[in-house]
Amino acid sequence: MRMSPLPPLNALIAFEAAVRHMSFTRAAVELNLSQSAVSRQIVHLEQFLGRKLFIREQRQLALTRAGETYALQVRSILDDCVNATAEVMKSTGESELTVACTAGVAQFWMAPRLGRFRRQYPNIKLRLIVRDGVTSLSSFEFDIGLYYLKQASLPGFETTYLIPEKVFPVCAPGYLDACRERHGVGPDSGLTPEQLSEETLLVLEDAQSLWISWRDWFRYHHLPTVSLNNAIAINHYPPLVEMAVLGEGIVLGWQHVIDSQIDRGRLVRATDHWASHGGGYFLITPDERRENVATRCFKRWLLEMAPQEG
Repeated sequence: MRMSPLPPLNALIAFEAAVRHMSFTRAAVELNLSQSAVSRQIVHLEQFLGRKLFIREQRQLALTRAGETYALQVRSILDDCVNATAEVMKSTGESELTVACTAGVAQFWMAPRLGRFRRQYPNIKLRLIVRDGVTSLSSFEFDIGLYYLKQASLPGFETTYLIPEKVFPVCAPGYLDACRERHGVGPDSGLTPEQLSEETLLVLEDAQSLWISWRDWFRYHHLPTVSLNNAIAINHYPPLVEMAVLGEGIVLGWQHVIDSQIDRGRLVRATDHWASHGGGYFLITPDERRENVATRCFKRWLLEMAPQEG
């Protein structure tokens, strides 16, 4: 049901400040507004109510009778709002945490590690949301994110460097053995970039422009005109990795993101060569969002863990 009549909240805040100071100018200083902006808010509120709230005399303000009555009620309402907000933040918000990351990070990096965090902080209520594009994130929907950035700056967010970028091709052990046989290389040798270009490449279609693509990777290795005709493209990273595990081709892997699959023996590095845009994985937190206890614990936990991962 629509709440009506509901006055504009900004006008109520301006009115309450003007009543406390009995000055539009001092209210404007407190609210970081111009004096004329506060005056317009008061006029807007008076027009909404159909009543004058102030008697405006030269260099002096006074409340009308309606203004005196309304001021007491507005002060009480705003006090109740402040107290209710503080209570919610204190009682539930401090132990709640929403983490955002890409699908690849969620499946291959977060999932194997979140159990450790839960055992260390059993009272924190954790929620994980997946957004592949960092630019598609809304600051109100998460507390902390883990994303790859080319540069440390991201407008609207505070960033904390966590792990460096290192991108290398990976595939199933059996697929690599077959490649070695085709190219006549030893059982312990990796493929060269030229040899990789002749294999089935698993391509992340519609990838974020920040991420290294196969074309970028080959360009870093002085092969700018490699054909991707013998490629399989999917617009989601986890299925590409699963296809690599099943021996269907070679996929680009991000160190630390893909390490869980390598440690389990599902994937191996196809070459000793790697590339980087010079960026890394960063913790990001919205500028305007207050860090609660849960966020601080999670950030500290990740930073403590990162050096152990190289």
